[in-house]
Amino acid sequence: MTVHDALVPSPSGTEADALGLEAFATIDRMREALSAQLSGGLSPAALALAFLDWSAHLAAAPGKRSELVWKAARKATKLTGHLAACGLGAGGAACIEPLPGDDRFAGEAWRHWPYSLWSQSFLLTQQWWHNATREVPGVTPHHEEVVAFVARQLLDMMSPANTPFTNPEVVARTLETGGANLLAGFRNALEDAGRQASGQGPVGSEAFVVGRDVAATPGKVVFRNHLIELIQYAPATETVQAEPVLIVPAWIMKYYILDLSPRNSLIRHLVAQGHTVFCISWRNPTAADRDLGLDDYRRLGVMAALDAIATILPGRAIHAAGYCLGGTLLTIAAAAMARAGDRRLASLTLLAAQTDFTEPGELALFIDHSQVRLLESVMWNRGYLASDQMAGAFQMLRSNDLVWSRLVHDYLMGERTPMNDLMAWNADATRMPYRMHAEYLRRLYLDNDLATGRLLVDGHPVALQNLRLPLFAVGTERDHVAPWRSVYKIHALADTDVTFVLTSGGHNAGIVSEPGHPHRHYRIATRRHDDVRISPDEWVEQARSCEGSWWESWAAWLDGHSSGRIAPPAMCAAEAGLAPVADAPGTYVLQR
Repeated sequence: MTVHDALVPSPSGTEADALGLEAFATIDRMREALSAQLSGGLSPAALALAFLDWSAHLAAAPGKRSELVWKAARKATKLTGHLAACGLGAGGAACIEPLPGDDRFAGEAWRHWPYSLWSQSFLLTQQWWHNATREVPGVTPHHEEVVAFVARQLLDMMSPANTPFTNPEVVARTLETGGANLLAGFRNALEDAGRQASGQGPVGSEAFVVGRDVAATPGKVVFRNHLIELIQYAPATETVQAEPVLIVPAWIMKYYILDLSPRNSLIRHLVAQGHTVFCISWRNPTAADRDLGLDDYRRLGVMAALDAIATILPGRAIHAAGYCLGGTLLTIAAAAMARAGDRRLASLTLLAAQTDFTEPGELALFIDHSQVRLLESVMWNRGYLASDQMAGAFQMLRSNDLVWSRLVHDYLMGERTPMNDLMAWNADATRMPYRMHAEYLRRLYLDNDLATGRLLVDGHPVALQNLRLPLFAVGTERDHVAPWRSVYKIHALADTDVTFVLTSGGHNAGIVSEPGHPHRHYRIATRRHDDVRISPDEWVEQARSCEGSWWESWAAWLDGHSSGRIAPPAMCAAEAGLAPVADAPGTYVLQR
């Protein structure tokens, strides 16, 4: 049907009105999808509103403007003093130090003239703009965050560390090699551009083959539907815990983040500890899957997996664990099961998974009504959200680490960062179907329907207060996707015993924290359902501090909530119609 056909009157005036409105809405969708291509997926309207809000309130705040003038004068005085000290040969002691974690100016050469002038000027300017974009009276908090983020991105782009003539380490390498580093960097840039254009992974990722080097824990695909493959892993011990473990990874990533190399595979670790482990491997959706919704992921994903496990191991309760989005979905499913009287779950584990989205972290920069509308139009046009758009958003959140440091290291220094299994996995991205991702962003991020009891499953509201099973939750200290204070909110939502772990690392590295990994630590504490609720900061003060991997504490917790060890169960259940479909890791994980 064409747009003209949609506007032709029909015998039913109501139907004609509906068709006409849809046709006009399609025009807007097409315009927004085109706009997203030109703006890199960011909403120009959202950015304009943020800067209008900030600039209008700054213009109406003479006190704030006077403060900024005063601070600019102080910084100029500091820089002048630094220059004078350099001119007198006093070494030019730094008048400002980089923020923690900013290693761009860590080298000794940055403390000498003229590089100290450039680095100190940059850091003082960066600090001034931080002051200028923060605490402007009357600015909407979200707009303040957006303006500060954009200012930080522009400043990082202009950092003296990013150019070959103002970076002393690049200058020294160029003099040492006679410019060979720049030639090697040019070759690296051409190679990366060619690989990206041809759809290849980054250099070195070919050394991590799925099913051989990663995702190599032995097992069988025991169930497959349109959305998932369910993998049952082969036992590695003479006896196993009676209750199996089901792992629900996020569909925004390939499942083998939890089954990387044998040395740091969480799945292999659980199997070695005597657990029967099942794991969902999600299909990588295409445009044909555009109408798969959030509830389809619950039904065809979590519930279908539970049904298959119940067929293979009838009468057994199941320890369910969800990672990131998979943990959020698992929580929805568990709460719906609790309301329906479905008692198949023995416990619930949430790994860096949010259930309350009032403080969703830096990703909230890209999530407001204007931005979500633009993303919906992009997905409406394609049928899915492309993996490169998701990767681009995450790179912008950590541009210093993921963009500019790589530019300097690979293209100016002419070196290559050695590939590892986690980096190779990170490059093996997935897509997100239109309907599901739109529902996820609107219902959870924008409207916070899960925490407020407005999310419906089978016509009934999902209430996390109905959860009565033991709960184990993990947050990570430097998580920019699911901040640990947001993950901690499960204490106030679920009316059950909660064991909470705060581990070192970020969203991925904090979860992939195998025993023996150096410099790992975590805090752990259990709050009973009738204990007084305390704040996250109070929890940190009271929680027990431990060195090493939180995996061991989780394994002990699972053992403590299991009924005992038995002989390993059979793989699959051929007599019940669940014969082996394929060897692990299956076929869905290989979809590009």
